[in-house]
Amino acid sequence: MLHTATRGLAAIAILGACSFTAHAEESKALEAGHEYMVATNYPNNLHVIDLQNDSLYKTCQMPDAFGPGTVQLSPDRKIAYVLNNHYADVYGVELDSCKQVFHASITQQPGEKARSMFAFTVSHDGKELYTVANPTLMLNDHYEVKQPRLDVYATDAGMDAKPVRSFPAPRQLTIMQSGDDGTLYVAGADVYKVNVKTGKFDVLIPSRHWKRPLYSAPDVLYVWNQQTHRHDFSLLYTTAKFKDKKEDPATADYLYGFFNIDLATGKTETVDFGPLTEIYFSGMRSPKDPNLMYGVLNRLAKYDIKEKKMLQAANLDHSYYCISFNKAGNKIYLAGTFNDVAIFDADSLKQIGKIQLPGGDMAITTAQIFTR
Repeated sequence: MLHTATRGLAAIAILGACSFTAHAEESKALEAGHEYMVATNYPNNLHVIDLQNDSLYKTCQMPDAFGPGTVQLSPDRKIAYVLNNHYADVYGVELDSCKQVFHASITQQPGEKARSMFAFTVSHDGKELYTVANPTLMLNDHYEVKQPRLDVYATDAGMDAKPVRSFPAPRQLTIMQSGDDGTLYVAGADVYKVNVKTGKFDVLIPSRHWKRPLYSAPDVLYVWNQQTHRHDFSLLYTTAKFKDKKEDPATADYLYGFFNIDLATGKTETVDFGPLTEIYFSGMRSPKDPNLMYGVLNRLAKYDIKEKKMLQAANLDHSYYCISFNKAGNKIYLAGTFNDVAIFDADSLKQIGKIQLPGGDMAITTAQIFTR
């Protein structure tokens, strides 16, 4: 039996070796030309998956608390920005080293608590980061809900970033992306284009206020802020298309569709793609065939957009919230809910793999796929 002091020294040596191993793993740089996927999960992990061999490459430990774990990548794909700490903070993590290089609190004013409901992204040139703060003034005897604001940060501001500009914003804003000309596109009651120098919001795609004859107002629930290989900004809607001006819901066709913005040109689309047979939490067009639309929640489904019909569907062993494609468009990666990433062949919808992640649920993480 080991002497007590000897056991203590052995324990210290083992812990030291474990700490060194964890640090060494975090310092493992990403390889040029490799395609990777990043996703977050409880207790507060940022995982990097190597899609060359569909295996976990490294895990970065995040500060503070988890939730929602929404990820946005810098244009050079070197920094992952994560909305976390119960929607209260944005962190910038250098993917090669796992080192935190940026931090901004959504709360910026004295006496307030503020949260961002998935509403943040990085500018097209990587120099600025945009958030929408939803502040509440915490007074002694009551709370006062304040005007939301668009806050603009410099990404080189370090660990105590403060807004360089702030503007009043509409309510109910969620996901956003930056266009190549610097225009910010933001989803809310409508889809807006925003001048980030002046703070001017203009309706680009009418959503709640669209005027499509014989259509009901669309319903939108979309919080997966993905940076796609197609370089577009897209979100799903459901709607009813009535037979005539009587607008009888009993005879209406219930449809799925998507709003889409080409981030290179600013061109927009509002497209119905199929019948509403079930709910999908996220959807994405194929990188290799833009006429194919895929959606996921309790099943993985594929649609022909022009024909407006479902082509096939695959059963899942549990729900997945977030769908992603590799750049070639031949593999689909499903994330969210539990702590596994399911891999499917995009043509046959046959499951071809699964990656188990350390830690707990991914919940409503936004996974991103990119090439270094």
